Amino acid sequence: MPLPGKVRIFEVGPRDGLQNEAAPVSTAEKIELIHRLQDAGVSIIEATAFVSPKWVPQMADNAEVMAGIRRKPGVTYPVLVPNMKGLEAAIAAGADEAVVFGAATESFSKRNTNCTIDEGLARFEEVAQAAIAKGLRVRGDISVCLGCPYEGAVDPAAVVHVARALDAMGCYEITICDTIGTGTAGKTRAVIEAVAGHIPVGRLAGHFHDTYGQAVANVYAALECGIATFDSSIAGLGGCPYAKGATGNVATEDVLYLLDGLGIETGIDMRKLIDAGEYICGVIGRPTLSRAARAIRAKTA
Repeated sequence: MPLPGKVRIFEVGPRDGLQNEAAPVSTAEKIELIHRLQDAGVSIIEATAFVSPKWVPQMADNAEVMAGIRRKPGVTYPVLVPNMKGLEAAIAAGADEAVVFGAATESFSKRNTNCTIDEGLARFEEVAQAAIAKGLRVRGDISVCLGCPYEGAVDPAAVVHVARALDAMGCYEITICDTIGTGTAGKTRAVIEAVAGHIPVGRLAGHFHDTYGQAVANVYAALECGIATFDSSIAGLGGCPYAKGATGNVATEDVLYLLDGLGIETGIDMRKLIDAGEYICGVIGRPTLSRAARAIRAKTA
């Protein structure tokens, strides 16, 4: 299969990237990051999560973030919603796209959402249908598709089960997530091919963590399968609180370097993207995890 000519980057840094940071990031700093990302040409930016501040204190200012964004034509700002309460708050804050999620293993589902896979899917079906009735688009993410911290290897059939349920509840796009970064190119192809037997590959997306340094290879494997939407996090920020040792999502800069090298269109300016990464790394006080950003800056320093 020929590689896609154009790829959509679904930037998760402001939500998935920052939610596990122990030190508070101010509302103004989150908004500034979003503005820098959209000014770099990123057209999908996961802005925040409408979750309990008790469990995710970094997202407690979700409504303030949504209110402060200078919305740019052509840019969407999805938000994560775990339940009906979160959806109602998201709608009140002006969200136009919601992200729901399920897990491919029972152990991860119980640790992450305190319910079985099917109980979680039933909960999200209610959320998805209510969101769609209100005019929101809904995206469905599937955690631990390529490896689970509690169960190890994951049967692609388990991923297919969750993907079909998300499809049935009306999700316009379904994301295959390597939550703990144990996936390889071969595993990536196997899972995507299994799911694509039931859902058109054009409605699938990839989400890869870089714990074992395989994320860019997995992105390329997914490209070869026809995937044309990828989640990534500015400067490689993020991690999984339920998976010890898991590092952040693949860095947006590194994915962009791959795509630029393949001549695939994204609409994103690398220099402005690196500037956005340097900004947020300065805020949280750590160096970028993006190899591409470090290498490009070293040449221009």
